Amino acid sequence: MSIIESNKQTLRSTNRIMSRKDAFLLRMLIFVPICLVLSRMNVNPLIVFIMAGVAIIPLAAWIANFTEAISTRIGPTFGGLLNATFGNATEMIVSVVALQAGLIEVVKASLMGSIMANLLLGLGFALFLGGLHTPDKSFQLNTENLGTVARVNASLLNLVVVFLLAPTAIEITSISLHMETTNGFSYISSALMLICYILMLFFSMKTHSYLYGVEEDAEPESYGSEARGLYKLKLHIGLLLGTTIVLLFVSEVLVSSLEKAIATTGVSELFTGVILIPMFGAAVEIITCGICGSKNKVELASSVAIGSSLQIAMFVTPILVFAGLMIGKPMNLDFDNFTVMGLCIAVLMTNSVKTDRRANWLEGILLLITYVMLAAAFFLHPTLVG
Repeated sequence: MSIIESNKQTLRSTNRIMSRKDAFLLRMLIFVPICLVLSRMNVNPLIVFIMAGVAIIPLAAWIANFTEAISTRIGPTFGGLLNATFGNATEMIVSVVALQAGLIEVVKASLMGSIMANLLLGLGFALFLGGLHTPDKSFQLNTENLGTVARVNASLLNLVVVFLLAPTAIEITSISLHMETTNGFSYISSALMLICYILMLFFSMKTHSYLYGVEEDAEPESYGSEARGLYKLKLHIGLLLGTTIVLLFVSEVLVSSLEKAIATTGVSELFTGVILIPMFGAAVEIITCGICGSKNKVELASSVAIGSSLQIAMFVTPILVFAGLMIGKPMNLDFDNFTVMGLCIAVLMTNSVKTDRRANWLEGILLLITYVMLAAAFFLHPTLVG
């Protein structure tokens, strides 16, 4: 599935799932004031970091809920663009705050870690839980459309690897390389990725929307009188903005406690970024994939995992590169070699389990074990020990 279809199907098919989780999400909001209060007290920074990370989970879920409510009122085209923009708002906000704090390597590691978590954990849980219900679960009934969509997604994932591997390849094969050269190449690559992202949206929403089941002429969802619908639209826009502002404060607490927490635990910034931070930022997508898998909606879970990963790589990452340039904290695409290797493994495993267009619990286990293996490797690698 494309990113747009991933978001749209997620919003439509998980509507009742999210409503059943609303009560739990409301209770989880208690962690927001807890982390804010603890940040003002002389408390172990590791505890503050964990509380802030847990507080991000319900905020991310509510941002997704409010985005859903707005998108159903403004029609499929603008709603799809809204989802494409806010689909990974949590990762974007946390990363911008971390960039301002100068934690550039943590930001780069967390972006790669979020992609790996979505592909290996999210899709892995979905395939495992879905495979327990049926011996062999098809991803989609329309195999002709599926073949095209699957090829597009696989090609996009491969393209992401090429873009992110290129700076590392240049560095390895060059005797001397100036930082200005790496930064300049990163700006070019980021611009190209954004162009590819826009073209992908145009492909899935316009020229080939029939492959994704997108109704181009569909009208915005009706909710009674025009005045009532306008009131609800304004309400959800206000709630979305308010939740985003709260997320900014919580992100500042998370980032400010991050360096002290790293010193307390003794783990490196890279391990924290690749493994720990994505556990909070990508938690909503991972949980959604698991729920969809348990309900035999493996196709939807696949679109969520891959769509979110593509959005982080092709939209969030380039935006952060240019944001770093504007705020005086230049960030390039020269990722740690071991991190790039981990991303390549995640993409390779994801494309391998999707080639037969069917799912079983063993393939899910293979993805989960791959993630555990990578986590252990990042933790034990001698260059990563703090």
